Amino acid sequence: MRKAGNASVLGRASATMLGVLLAGQVHAAVNAMVVVEPTARKAGLIVSQQGVEAGLGKVLGQPVSLATSEDLTDMMRATRSGGYELFIGPAQIAASALSRGYELLGATQGSEPFVLVVRADVADLGALRGRRLYLPQQDSIYTYMARGLLTQGGLSMQDLRVAHERYPQAGLAALLVGSADATVVRQSEWKDWQGQHGTAAKVLASSEPVPGGFSVVVKKDMPADARARLAQWFAAVPASTGLTQAKFKPEMQEYKRVADLGHFTPTQLPGVTRVTAREAQQLQAKGAVLVDTRIEKEYSARHIRGALWVPYVEKSLKDVAFNPAMDDFSALDKADKLKPSQAVIFACNGAECWKSYKAAKQAQAKGFKTVYWLRGGLPEWEAEGLPVESAGS
Repeated sequence: MRKAGNASVLGRASATMLGVLLAGQVHAAVNAMVVVEPTARKAGLIVSQQGVEAGLGKVLGQPVSLATSEDLTDMMRATRSGGYELFIGPAQIAASALSRGYELLGATQGSEPFVLVVRADVADLGALRGRRLYLPQQDSIYTYMARGLLTQGGLSMQDLRVAHERYPQAGLAALLVGSADATVVRQSEWKDWQGQHGTAAKVLASSEPVPGGFSVVVKKDMPADARARLAQWFAAVPASTGLTQAKFKPEMQEYKRVADLGHFTPTQLPGVTRVTAREAQQLQAKGAVLVDTRIEKEYSARHIRGALWVPYVEKSLKDVAFNPAMDDFSALDKADKLKPSQAVIFACNGAECWKSYKAAKQAQAKGFKTVYWLRGGLPEWEAEGLPVESAGS
């Protein structure tokens, strides 16, 4: 009887402990993070932690723990590790999270382009080499946009003397007094400044629209009904929380562009002729050799009909100032069908793939006289409905 009694007591104790654990799981706090651009610190200071926690807690029916950070580098890491169920932050934070299992609930501002503004005496992008670029900290959205705009123009951050400061709008003032030669700002900031200072500076490049203000993203593994309630709450969030209502719903492509900034290849490569898929096909018909620089697995699965596999083994940075000594393109020297006197076309996986860009540049350096670059690669070829094949076909 004693043993049975002990077993009964232990059973009740175990059940009680299990209930406590389950209750703890049910009521575990949802971790939310407000990520503030140092360039927009005021927006973060007015957010009421208590008000947001109370509002979100009521919506979700469980406690919410809200924190705030201006450390954009650390917060980018947090999006990769899934450290928070909910992020309220600038476009680059949202873009990183959206590619890692999060869903967009909305944004507090509409989208607008960023512009690369230079002093009036700077003739073109090439003239910026060695000159001074004013930007906020490295993970700021302004710096993201600057990297993308420079890359498209065939420049690297390493080609300029970059000063990372705190306030982006001050970059325009730096142009005016001559302490900087270039900066990147939102289009609306440029127009306001231009209205006061006229022709003291000019725009050399402009980006596609980028979501402004705060974007709100939540983990996709949160129940669908909870995500729907959160979207409704943020769209009509009370002013007492210090948050702006997230009524805008930017296109996902806008966030993808932000996530890809600095990874896209330039639009031009000096000394190399960029061609379209249709033009590449015509050149093939005239005897040009189309070279696929991707890995063997990709080439075997599907490639442009007639393409020669000559892999570019890439370890260097995806940057116009890449170090070719870090890469292996010995396959070019071993390819019997390729001679410097031949016309060659290099291609890979599209505008985000740097292998064909680097291969074309290396071929040029090795003495190839007629070099073409199909920047759109296999994706553009297929989009045009042109023929492909696999290694076994």
